[in-house]
Amino acid sequence: MTRTDRPALRVDGLTVRYLTKGGPVVAAADVDLRVAPGQCLGLVGESGSGKSTLGLAVQGLLTREEQVATEGVVAIADRELDPGDERGWGQVRGHLVTTVFQDPMASLDPTMTVGRMLTWVTRDKQESLRWLEEVEIREPKVVLRSYPHQLSGGMRQRVMIAMALARRPAVLVADEPTTALDVSVQAQILSLLRREQDRLGCGLLFVTHDLGVARTMCDDVAVMRHGRIVERGPSAQVFDAPQDEYSRRLVASRLTLDTDRARPVGPPEPTVVASMSEGLAQPEPESLTRRWSAGELTWASFAAPEPERRRPPALELVAVTKSFRTGGLLGSREKQVLHGIDLTVEPRQSVALVGESGSGKSTILRIAAGLEQADGGDVVIDDRGGAGVQVVPQDAGASLTPWRTVEQLLLERLGNTPEGTGLTDAERSARIRLALERVALDPDQVLRRKAGQLSGGQRQRVAIARAVVVPPALLLCDEPTSALDVSVACTVLNLLNLLRQQLGLSILFVTHDLAAARVIADRVDVISDGRIVERVDAGDLSDSMTSAYGRRLLDAVLP
Repeated sequence: MTRTDRPALRVDGLTVRYLTKGGPVVAAADVDLRVAPGQCLGLVGESGSGKSTLGLAVQGLLTREEQVATEGVVAIADRELDPGDERGWGQVRGHLVTTVFQDPMASLDPTMTVGRMLTWVTRDKQESLRWLEEVEIREPKVVLRSYPHQLSGGMRQRVMIAMALARRPAVLVADEPTTALDVSVQAQILSLLRREQDRLGCGLLFVTHDLGVARTMCDDVAVMRHGRIVERGPSAQVFDAPQDEYSRRLVASRLTLDTDRARPVGPPEPTVVASMSEGLAQPEPESLTRRWSAGELTWASFAAPEPERRRPPALELVAVTKSFRTGGLLGSREKQVLHGIDLTVEPRQSVALVGESGSGKSTILRIAAGLEQADGGDVVIDDRGGAGVQVVPQDAGASLTPWRTVEQLLLERLGNTPEGTGLTDAERSARIRLALERVALDPDQVLRRKAGQLSGGQRQRVAIARAVVVPPALLLCDEPTSALDVSVACTVLNLLNLLRQQLGLSILFVTHDLAAARVIADRVDVISDGRIVERVDAGDLSDSMTSAYGRRLLDAVLP
């Protein structure tokens, strides 16, 4: 698509302030942007950098918020709009500018069929069918009659793309559209988005924390920090030779299949996580910062300990099977999702379970956690004197009771264990503070806060602290870094490795991210259609993986 000199999106002097009890917090500061027709601009940065706020502002989605003050000008296809002009934005939103969000289930109406939603946009059923075919949905006539919950995550995202592009917008904003998808579906969605953008010639603002996605997808990249764009340039230039110090640290945090496993991952500097709701920066505790900067957290601290074979396995699955009864347009049916699974996690060992959505990996984790009952086979867990099994979820925010403080959340975990019930109040307090320090949180900063007052990275660390305040026999991690930006994800992986060393934990790490699996695990088990198809040494993934399915997963990893 030939680009013109007239930008599809122009942003001049955009400033956004959130009005909090502690005073105004600047989320975007005097931002200037240009996106040409047919161009894809990637907006990258850590949590709290302002990239999502900027993505919302260029759609006029902050105009209804009473606690937000905006200044500057946004122009869509030469139509200038004040960021606070709700009436003007109502005339262009959904027409000149459309959106593909991270979670399609939050955007699709669960009470309406896909056909009804899409035809509301296209005004023509045949046009709706054509758009489903355009975004490569199989059996589009069946999907037209389906409700969102009857579709896979990848199919729901394709429906969202069809709805966004059917208006033929001048600007498409994609806000983390592949975060929750496995690598192969992610590659398909990215290819689809870029192809359709080129075909329609619209400008694409691509908001993401995944640097590999940004490098592959985007023509240019803008790096944001503390509400400001600190660097912008061609994608290859920014990632191969970043000029700004922050950009260099961000790029250094990205995990690949070539990342050095012989030391903690990410940049040597400690991560600072901004809390937008409080306007505060949360540094690492001084003790961890000092050790990190001094280089004491070397591979000796993180090295995988030898499994203790004198003890029984922490987890042993033998010939485990599981079926679910599913409902659909053609009636209910029995679907077998696990076919004779054999899996062992030795004491102090870390095993990564890798596979695509629907492969059965999350079902295995739920069975190991006691949340599902296997239909057949044996499930044996070494309970280590009642410490049991703990789960670190993908969405820590959804797992933390919103009206409880961090202190109350950890006290609740202590009170539910034999070890915790025999402690004095002073001992409980000391145990809680130690657990928070172990996950690089300052107890004085976070003890009285609730989940909504923490950043995503902080919430994930609280979830880990709650899991290890009484060290479990087995730690089950369900995609714990998939929704985190690169530097925070590195910090979480380093913390898990360190806790494993300090507390002698066994870990089952469920993920679709092969680079993360390689860093956290001793062994990688690859699952496809409810069967373990391959087991390989984590440090030798690229050379050791030989199954056709495993090679396909490797080929889908972004360079």
